[in-house]
Amino acid sequence: MAKKIFQRPKYLKKAVFHYCPGCGHSILHRLVAEVLEELDIGERTIGIPPAGCAVLAYNYFDVDMGEAPHGRGAAVATGVKRTLPDRIVFSYQGDGDIAAIGTAETIHAANRGENITVIFVNNGCYGMTGGQMAPTTLIGQNSTTTPGGRDVKRDAAPIDLSEMLAIARGSVYIERTAISSPKNIRRTKRALTKAFKTQMAGLGFSLIEVLSPCPVNWKMSPVDAAKWIDDTMTQTFPLKVIKDEVGKLD
Repeated sequence: MAKKIFQRPKYLKKAVFHYCPGCGHSILHRLVAEVLEELDIGERTIGIPPAGCAVLAYNYFDVDMGEAPHGRGAAVATGVKRTLPDRIVFSYQGDGDIAAIGTAETIHAANRGENITVIFVNNGCYGMTGGQMAPTTLIGQNSTTTPGGRDVKRDAAPIDLSEMLAIARGSVYIERTAISSPKNIRRTKRALTKAFKTQMAGLGFSLIEVLSPCPVNWKMSPVDAAKWIDDTMTQTFPLKVIKDEVGKLD
């Protein structure tokens, strides 16, 4: 009898993703579901989706899910975690959500050291509403609102939210990864695992920023979008551990 070595994670529903071809959300959803299963925490996990491309994440994750107004993921996650401290709580937010309207909520949650896990999906644009410039859009990058490229004098430089959050005293683990290659996907899964373990140990605020492709709004093929992350996007947002006060976790 053949041995099954690859299957749908326990906490991922049998539903067809609505995401565009080549979008990184589907990969990241699977990674999160795998981590929840491997750590055996899915039955006590509560996820907070954003207002954005992943607003329907509750259709895909087979765990308890809430919903947050645009940018308020960390605030809602804080309320859930303080009310139900035995639960594992994560927010799942895009760059237009977390790094624009949600900046204040996220910074203060990090500064307070809220024991939550934040997953920050950075594709450098407002994906759901047509590809407008976001806080993380690169200098010179075209978008529907910067057809000639982002200009520093007019539009300011892109925000490095993860570096900003590393300054907050309550943040303990922040890492930037990508899902542009098998190697980077494996690294992302390791980072997600550590972030959830950080919460399980009650150590404080953790955030994983994931550089994710948006081929439709970038007007690229999925292959070219993945290559653009590695060759261009990482020049502004380098892949690295930004802050680690946790150390090694069992």
